[in-house]
Amino acid sequence: MNRVFYVGVSAALFAAFAFSLNFVVPFIIGDYSTFDFALIRHVVSALVGLYIMFSEKGVMRHLTLRNCLQAIWLAFVGYVGYFLAVTGAAIFAGPVIAPAFLGLVPIVLMVIGNQRQGSMPWRFLMMPLALVLVGLVLVNGTAFTAEGLNSVQSLWIGVPLSLAAVGFWVWFALANQAALAARPEMPSGMWSALILVGGGVLMLAFYPVGAAMDLLQLPTLGFAWNAAGSLYVWGVSLALLATVGGVWAWNIASRSLPVALAAQLIVSETAFGVIGGLVVNARWPTPIEVAGVVVLIAGVVLSVRIFYDRQFASGKTLLAHE
Repeated sequence: MNRVFYVGVSAALFAAFAFSLNFVVPFIIGDYSTFDFALIRHVVSALVGLYIMFSEKGVMRHLTLRNCLQAIWLAFVGYVGYFLAVTGAAIFAGPVIAPAFLGLVPIVLMVIGNQRQGSMPWRFLMMPLALVLVGLVLVNGTAFTAEGLNSVQSLWIGVPLSLAAVGFWVWFALANQAALAARPEMPSGMWSALILVGGGVLMLAFYPVGAAMDLLQLPTLGFAWNAAGSLYVWGVSLALLATVGGVWAWNIASRSLPVALAAQLIVSETAFGVIGGLVVNARWPTPIEVAGVVVLIAGVVLSVRIFYDRQFASGKTLLAHE
């Protein structure tokens, strides 16, 4: 298999796995809020970003005002904006409906990405796209049942916030890909580090606002290790694996694959999320959930096969930034 293609597919799948770890956060932070967790996670990620940044040779030539402002903007869209939209959606629409809407992200991203790049004739994408849609419907089939609607406070607020989260994710993915394409001399690690630092700075700036709005429990429950030890352990662990690892892997995938294929591969985040949720809840999947995950995986595998046969195996490699 073409090395660039193999690396890109592996990176996209790892990014999907890393991002799927977000679904287990509510089960591991105890009495602390998701805002507390986000603060710890992004500050640690920023520290790692600073280390990566100054480990690169010629770091100062990349620290231009334009690059820094672009990275902070992407961090705002992909971190703060997305996080606030997802959290609000979960509060008002419940923990089931919000993720169901987020399943639209890879579909929207694939359609927009292929429309912009023309990386694959639409007739070849119809079957994997149909499989992904069917898989998402099966996996999220319980979202709009009576049981799934029990925790809903307001669909009029929760649904628009869910759609806003979809918009932020798609916006970030496309804008980040464009930023990388405009900076071919910028190492992926350096660009990832800039975004990580930007996210940490924004979360620190948000802290006084969150504390004033009683969104954080750290000032109340305490910062001491005996109270917040679990929060620190999980925050650092997911900062390294989900944030640092996810951003780094996604940037590699963005440079190695057409957007349409990268979007199809990110669908596996839903499959990883379902599996993680089953593990956390210590239960076996329902037949519908099994069918949904299988169909999702089938759609991903078919997409990989089609893109490899049509572009990479034939020697017509089309990278995301071309």
